[in-house]
Amino acid sequence: MITNIKKGLNNKEVIDSRKRHGKNKIESKKRNTFIKLVIESLGDPIIKILIIALAIKLLFLFKSSDIYETLGIVVAIFLASFISAISEYGSEKAFEKLNNENANYKVKVIRNSKKISINMEDLVVGDIVLLESGDKIPADGKILFGEVGVDESALTGESKEKYKNISNNEVFQGSIVTEKSATMIVTNVGASTLYGSIATSIQENTVESPLKSRLRTLAKQISKFGYISAFLILLSYILNVLITNNFNMTFQELLPHFFYALTLSVAVIVMAVPEGLPMMITLVLSSNMKRLLKRNVLVKKLVGIETSGSINILFTDKTGTLTEGKLKVINICDSEFNEYNSLINLNKNIYDLFYQSLIYNNESFIDKESIEGGNSTDKAIMAFCKTDNKDKYAILNKEPFNSKNKYSSVTTNYNSETIFMKGAPEILIKKCNKYIKSNGEIRVLINKEKIINKIMDKALLGYRTLAFCLSFDKGKSYILLGFIFMKDSVRKNTYEGIRIIKKAGIQVVMVTGDSKETAYAVGKELNIINDKDLILTSDEFNSLSDEKVKELLPRLKILARSLPNDKNRLVRLAQELDLTVGMTGDGVNDAPALKRSDVGFCLGSGTEVAKETSDIVILDNNIMSITSAIVYGRTIFKSIRKFIIFQLSVNLCAVLLSLIGPFIGIMSPITVIQMLWINMVIDTFAGLAFSYEPALLEYMEEIPKKRSERIINKYMLNQIICNGIYSTLICIWFLKSNLVKSIYRYDISNKYIMTAFFGLFIFLAIFNAFNARTYRINILSNILKNKVFILIISFIAITQIILIYFGGYIFRTTGLTFIEFDFMLLTAFSIVPFDFIRKVILKKRKIVRGV
Repeated sequence: MITNIKKGLNNKEVIDSRKRHGKNKIESKKRNTFIKLVIESLGDPIIKILIIALAIKLLFLFKSSDIYETLGIVVAIFLASFISAISEYGSEKAFEKLNNENANYKVKVIRNSKKISINMEDLVVGDIVLLESGDKIPADGKILFGEVGVDESALTGESKEKYKNISNNEVFQGSIVTEKSATMIVTNVGASTLYGSIATSIQENTVESPLKSRLRTLAKQISKFGYISAFLILLSYILNVLITNNFNMTFQELLPHFFYALTLSVAVIVMAVPEGLPMMITLVLSSNMKRLLKRNVLVKKLVGIETSGSINILFTDKTGTLTEGKLKVINICDSEFNEYNSLINLNKNIYDLFYQSLIYNNESFIDKESIEGGNSTDKAIMAFCKTDNKDKYAILNKEPFNSKNKYSSVTTNYNSETIFMKGAPEILIKKCNKYIKSNGEIRVLINKEKIINKIMDKALLGYRTLAFCLSFDKGKSYILLGFIFMKDSVRKNTYEGIRIIKKAGIQVVMVTGDSKETAYAVGKELNIINDKDLILTSDEFNSLSDEKVKELLPRLKILARSLPNDKNRLVRLAQELDLTVGMTGDGVNDAPALKRSDVGFCLGSGTEVAKETSDIVILDNNIMSITSAIVYGRTIFKSIRKFIIFQLSVNLCAVLLSLIGPFIGIMSPITVIQMLWINMVIDTFAGLAFSYEPALLEYMEEIPKKRSERIINKYMLNQIICNGIYSTLICIWFLKSNLVKSIYRYDISNKYIMTAFFGLFIFLAIFNAFNARTYRINILSNILKNKVFILIISFIAITQIILIYFGGYIFRTTGLTFIEFDFMLLTAFSIVPFDFIRKVILKKRKIVRGV
């Protein structure tokens, strides 16, 4: 469609264009409803086992006496899935947020020979759009006439403005016009724009989190243990019946025993399931989410906290993440490279000349405490000068900056008529044939190459340099005045943040749209890269095959001149290497990679799209806050492991008692009401206690866990089996030993021993909780840093004592004497020295860091 520039499109042409190319709107896929998310959360591996356990109880074991345990499983499933769904529901809003931002934005267009304002959404291909400073470019297009400075950092990550005119005419939706004005014609709208392609890719499904993958493996391990145990119980019980009856039984006689054995086996499967685990995971993630918020880390997706602790590689944007994202003048120097850190410190002989070059040749101005107008360069210079007073001389003429000339100039009435010029050093140095010394003396400029080499040295240090010159003869000859050095300054605490992250064994890769030289200078300054490391440009990166990139990835530390798709490819290839990937960013261009990565960190100053697609928002834009997320993530994984050690030790004891009990006359040592209290202790209270384990900086000295690493490692398995078996033996000994019977008062119903056994089971769990919370021999290590643990354990112990002495008929308890209680307590405490010996043995074998 050929549009008349002066008339614009008419109404019929607008309708035809919309039919052919669509509206300037990015259609989203149908989003998940809250109910759908609840249903999807039921697919969690551990919740699946809970549902199977619930079904088994309803089919085989449900009696009036089992209602509490059955309800406990129902509550565990409901809470875990409901809280998970609430968390995920908010993250589904990224695409709606994107469209809502655009829907009401007004655009100035020419239609039917008139200048009108329309909604950005109503823009069509062929529309003539008028652009002015401060406007958001509403669609992809081409400049027809005029020139504008454009900030494309949200799309490309490059902080330097680009100047667009007829020769360099492509502009993209999402960019901001920083200065001047132009007229453009729309060439692409909606999903066809560069912005639209990025936004569409946000809808891609993300990879499964490492935690969910590990939980799936754990679910298989637990299921396998439950099924094997159930089969052994079924087989051993039937064999015991047959042996007792000398294998002289009919099928009809054996059938009732078989059904009883089957019921017993199913009960074991139910007991093997750690129903408290999903709730504990939700609790530990939620509690740490609140603690991180106090450290300026806003967690949007709960699982993102744990995943951050598993990161092997961190791809970080430079502009706005490691650096402040805005230019700052570092110092100025005269033509002899004498440096001055302020305008006032300049030699008085050249002060006035620099003042006019900096202040008069500048489009920015100071409005109260803020600097307005002009591009980022002019704003940085004005901030350095701290004044915009132009009263001393009259401005006779101005020539604004353009991308072709690469300089701007102003003519004042200084010395009758003087031209002051600022711009690219390589352009202005060529114009000059003289220079001004610091004492004001003018000399012939001879060695221009030496000056350019010094400026190149500054570029390698990350500085952007502008040259200043002047002419007293209306532009017939020019005199070099000096230079100004600017830099996108590194953020506060970035050095320390990078140091800690690298110390944690995490590879840091800086991904930036800036030049190779600028990126290298910043990477060197932050100790991200050394001489043996690799730096690639986007062109070099895209010339390599996927296999070659994977081979080079361990050495890659910087990707310069990067494009949005480069970040996506980097994340994908790293994940194919079984790495857990972190990605930081703040622009629209970062959104797809933020979503695809295992955990996306967005800065608080980032775009809404980037925030919505990320897992974690760093509110203070401080990379040190990312270290907080990492250490808390590692703490969470350790807390989950500690709870699993605790709960599976107790579950193993319960399973073994069920397996061995019928053969030694122990059928139901625990009543249903007592089991309800035990379940509350093991599942709910213990889960809450382990949720508040302290985040220790020593965790940042460990290497990251591999994505494929299982939750239960050899150390944990050792502790679960050893303590589970020991607890089982202690329980059997307590119920069958003549020594124990001699200590407790005799009663035909055995109420004193059974009361003591109820206390033994709880206090065994209490003392084992201390064993589980640290791999150290000192079980009280860092205990004061988890006051919730102390409070909950104290509450359980006090409540248990109350139940023993005042539980009465309901809890089948009766008061014990001082000796009886002490013997029970001492027996339970024996698991502490037992575990002490186990830890000493493992320490000698150098298996120390258990979790």
